[in-house]
Amino acid sequence: MLVVDDEPTLRRTIARALAARGFEVTQCEDGATALAHVRDHDTDVMLIDLMMPDVSGLEVLREVKAIRPDVECVMMTAYSKVEDAVTAVRTGAYDFLTKPFPSFDSVSISVAKAAERRRLIARTRRLEEELERGGGGLGEIVGTSSSMRAVYRLIDGVAAAQSTVLVLGESGTGKELVARAIHRKSARAQLPFVAVNCSSIPDQLIESELFGHVKGAFTSAHASRAGLFELADKGTLFLDEVGDLSLAAQVKLLRALQEGEIKRVGSSDTRIVDVRVVAATNVGLTEKIAAGRFREDLFYRLNVIAISLPPLRERRDDIPLLAQHFLQKYVRQMGKEVRRFSPDVLAALSAYAWPGNVRQLENAMERAVVLAAGEEIVLGDLPGDVAGTISPVRARESSSEGKQAVATREPTPEEAIDLLASLMTALPYPEAKKRILRDFDRAYATQLLERASGNVSEAARMAGLDRSNFRRVLRRHGDS
Repeated sequence: MLVVDDEPTLRRTIARALAARGFEVTQCEDGATALAHVRDHDTDVMLIDLMMPDVSGLEVLREVKAIRPDVECVMMTAYSKVEDAVTAVRTGAYDFLTKPFPSFDSVSISVAKAAERRRLIARTRRLEEELERGGGGLGEIVGTSSSMRAVYRLIDGVAAAQSTVLVLGESGTGKELVARAIHRKSARAQLPFVAVNCSSIPDQLIESELFGHVKGAFTSAHASRAGLFELADKGTLFLDEVGDLSLAAQVKLLRALQEGEIKRVGSSDTRIVDVRVVAATNVGLTEKIAAGRFREDLFYRLNVIAISLPPLRERRDDIPLLAQHFLQKYVRQMGKEVRRFSPDVLAALSAYAWPGNVRQLENAMERAVVLAAGEEIVLGDLPGDVAGTISPVRARESSSEGKQAVATREPTPEEAIDLLASLMTALPYPEAKKRILRDFDRAYATQLLERASGNVSEAARMAGLDRSNFRRVLRRHGDS
């Protein structure tokens, strides 16, 4: 970060204190030097004094935003005017601080948040670029985790073959997307891809749906109708939740797979079909076989090549990329100006278990885009169970963006005294001393009470005061 101020004592003190808190700090004494530095060096955050000779802070801000719009700028001034703050924010400033600062915490917090926002925007840009390159995935499948790369290799390997494929995975993991990817990469890509969810069709209709029927085959069969196998002839048929087929339908499915021929319900004529079947299930077929609800010979016919999809909780590294993918999808659909996630949101998304897997994440992103009021999705835009996974404070501490901004050590007493003195030089001595003592009393008593878990007697003992005197300190500053 870059501290720009023409007052040398304050500039050096701020720089030293920020460096003590883990920031890599450079100092510049005027606007022209600062602009030259920004042109030639990587800079994340600038702390700029508004009133400087020759080149004002506002001019520096405008020029920086013109040449390096990604640099976050925090303005500071001893001559605070509402108009100045409004102008600075409209020009692109992240924050506006008034000297003398209430405490150095206000400076470090503002700088840390600006740095966090800079990293968040950079990360969003990287995710967008990765999605433009294909998301490290395959077709509509998004993900770069090692488990998903193994899935991509299997898809590439089986696409050219004619073998039946069984896709295994929990609900919402993207089994149909895998089937479509296999079809698109196969020689059948220009021919039909037909998908059916076997669990959504009543048992009495499943044979008719799969194999068709002739007129009069049953009460409502007013005309002959081709089944899904015929519709998918020369192409690919995706049987989702194949484990829910009735035993009678399983027999006919086995014959279709073995012989490549079907019979419409109510007909004795055999029809030859050339269909590649990709089946999927979210239940253990071996358990169904043991219970007598699924044919073992059909299982082996379907399970020529198996592809197992990992649940989302086992590929957490893919969550930010998937979230960005769905964000872009629903922003385009709704025509909104939502661009990114707050750090709290990314932390909550990564911490949540996602029992509904990718489908649940997509639904959460659609909801968030609908509710988002600005350019950034915030914690309140997420479903309650997702947002409640992690508190905002914990999220900032646990997110990778926030870790680098957390103080690595507190300033020494000498640094703190030096800083306080420099911050208060704009006030008369009696007022500055009174303010420092008041702030010290409040901070000392409050933090000591927190250390004592709210026990006033214990806090008083730690402070070396009797209980009544410690209570007076608390009452003086509005604490009970």
